Amino acid sequence: MYRLTALSLLAALCLAPSSALAQERTASAVGFGGMSLNSFSNSASKIDFGINVAKELTPNIQVIGEFGRIGDMLPSLTAGLAQLTPYDVRVSALYGEGGVRLLTAPDSGVNPYVEATAGIARLTPEVSGFGSGWDAFAAAGLGLFRSTDPVLGVGGGLLLRGGPVVADLGYRYKQVMGGDSLASLLSAGQTMRAHQVRFGVGVRF
Repeated sequence: MYRLTALSLLAALCLAPSSALAQERTASAVGFGGMSLNSFSNSASKIDFGINVAKELTPNIQVIGEFGRIGDMLPSLTAGLAQLTPYDVRVSALYGEGGVRLLTAPDSGVNPYVEATAGIARLTPEVSGFGSGWDAFAAAGLGLFRSTDPVLGVGGGLLLRGGPVVADLGYRYKQVMGGDSLASLLSAGQTMRAHQVRFGVGVRF
């Protein structure tokens, strides 16, 4: 059902009349959900979500801001090893970023883009699977090891626009820069990163 709804929305946007696309709408706000491809877990705790806002500087350039949550930033090798244990080990991140987006077809209903961002991320190491009582104790203890680190991102995708509605189908790569916290120790010396696929829907105004 979700796939049918999403496909119907995409089709409607692509077939929107050109007159609707031509209206002067230079800003947008898009809520999105996604999944990091670091592991193949479908755990609800590892779902990504957030909001992205954009404002046109020129028809081909937008300045963007984004706030969201990444469910797991452990690299693929560490995440894969963690799946061999009975415990759910992850490093989640709350982040805020700003950057620039380049649009290749600003007058079209199907608009490919690339973007680059920089910001900060609040990293939280998390381990569960011990049992309800011990999980709460572990969460309280690991909460003392939260850290704040710079994060860089690049990505691309398609903006599908029709009148006041916009859909975003894209990919993002985000990487934490530096850090000597427990979160970085859980990554076993590898760079903490997220390969993210996402889908979002919002409004233009």
